[in-house]
Amino acid sequence: MSRAALGQGMTSARTRARMVERLQQQGIHDKGVLAAINKVERHLFVDEAFAHRAYEDTALPLGLGQTISQPFIVARMIECLRAGDRPLGKTLEIGTGCGYQASVLAGLTKEVYSIERLAGLISRAKINLRAIKCFNVRLKHGDGYQGIPEVAPFDSIILAAAAPKVPAALLQQMAVGGRMVLPFGASSDDAVQRMLVIERTEAGWNEQLMEPVKFVPMLPGVE
Repeated sequence: MSRAALGQGMTSARTRARMVERLQQQGIHDKGVLAAINKVERHLFVDEAFAHRAYEDTALPLGLGQTISQPFIVARMIECLRAGDRPLGKTLEIGTGCGYQASVLAGLTKEVYSIERLAGLISRAKINLRAIKCFNVRLKHGDGYQGIPEVAPFDSIILAAAAPKVPAALLQQMAVGGRMVLPFGASSDDAVQRMLVIERTEAGWNEQLMEPVKFVPMLPGVE
């Protein structure tokens, strides 16, 4: 069955709406985040073999050892970035993957930058974003640990992979008043990862550990 046909069935607007209802039931309250997720056709970002599962609340494989994050985690992390009615402003995403989370971010702010270390994924993300006419995301093939200093500072930074320590370069690329959300901790099977929220003030950085999460590891360099 083609993706167009799937769009009339398992991946219809009604199916997306049911996913959003489940996110609300799970505790996502930010109406802007829910609306942005409702607009993005997630089945277009996953392999056709998994398109029928695109609106389940689960991570799905992308190949190259990577995954597309489960919708709840995408919603929750962006909700934390926006907590307190805070606008996202200029946003940096570390770990473009297939482009799904970047497309959700693009529905909430005018300026999104996203960096991905795997050339195969950045090429795929470009195709996906172009297909849905998402033109306010700027993509870069590079090392996420280094960020994108040439266009810093950023008001919001979000990481789509778990870092064993907070990248120093990303701390420096935060604007004063900016916020960063990341999965924090090692990525071994028995390791505990937590979502970490960091805010930059005139005096320095404030950190708050949140709920447990499980992400693939954030790796340095490019491939």
